[in-house]
Amino acid sequence: MNRRIVTLLAALAPIVVLGILGTVIKVPFVALGPGPTFNTLGEVGGEQVVAIEGTDVDDTTGHLNMTTVAVRDDLNVFEAFGLWASGRQGIVPREEVYPPDKSKDEVKQENDADFQQSEDSAELAALHFLDKPVDLRIAKVGEDGPSQGLLREGDVLVSVDGKPVSTVGGVQEAVADVPPNTEVPIVIRRDGAETTVRVVLGARPDDEAKGYLGITPEEVPDVPFTIDFNLADVGGPSAGLMFTLAVIDKLSPGELNGGKFVAGTGTIDSDGDVGPIGGIKYKLIAASEAGAETFLVPAKNCDEARQGAPDGLRLVKVENLDGAVDALEAVNAGADAPHC
Repeated sequence: MNRRIVTLLAALAPIVVLGILGTVIKVPFVALGPGPTFNTLGEVGGEQVVAIEGTDVDDTTGHLNMTTVAVRDDLNVFEAFGLWASGRQGIVPREEVYPPDKSKDEVKQENDADFQQSEDSAELAALHFLDKPVDLRIAKVGEDGPSQGLLREGDVLVSVDGKPVSTVGGVQEAVADVPPNTEVPIVIRRDGAETTVRVVLGARPDDEAKGYLGITPEEVPDVPFTIDFNLADVGGPSAGLMFTLAVIDKLSPGELNGGKFVAGTGTIDSDGDVGPIGGIKYKLIAASEAGAETFLVPAKNCDEARQGAPDGLRLVKVENLDGAVDALEAVNAGADAPHC
């Protein structure tokens, strides 16, 4: 063999080896990027994303899209570098997405549970907003708690310490500043009749300066219709806000989005408070590429959203459900809305 060729092959050998290793060696990182978006007013797989049966549903047009983050795992060196260089993906330590003490299946189960909770909270938040009946029932009475023997599972809470309650958060707020050993009147509905039960608050195990009832309340819709959410293979709690808006839009006259393309994200609780989420940068990209004109951003994500917002996408700051609806009405009217 020609000596020059031998010399060239010897020089290229380390590069070839590195190239082979680069396609084989896995890196301890995952890539985060824009995921699919789903119109909560539309269909997926032939089913309504938000299906309401048993009552009249208002006609809707346009979009109220929930957004997701795509995760790519098992990356080799070249794949990780290529995704990072694209500018559309972020590379983060794998343990931030898949903690080393949990399997992928365990992480998926947790994400699925969070998603189910977001659906439940979305339904309740929408029903509260629309003044539809929701029972606040006692699901459990602590065996050694102050309410044992006084309150029962199935009792419907009406007021606590003179304050009307309709949500789990409302019960917590009603006793938040009441010290232990204080007698508190609890109005309940039991067997169809209202009665008052007096409970002496105990000391919270985690804060002896604060009182607690020792009950686990739950909110149960009391409406003659059903609400189902038909999205599979989507996890996490961040669809809550957009699910809630879809339910409200379908159960009330008019169109929250003005018939236009609105996207967004954010957790929600039954009180209507909107919480922050992860991956806002990638959700903004996904929404913009899908055609969104307006994006609803949880207030605590605004700083990050401003830094990665695509051109032409209006960022609307949202702190709670009332604010989200008011902001959409302002946008539709061509008025100013809270912005990031």
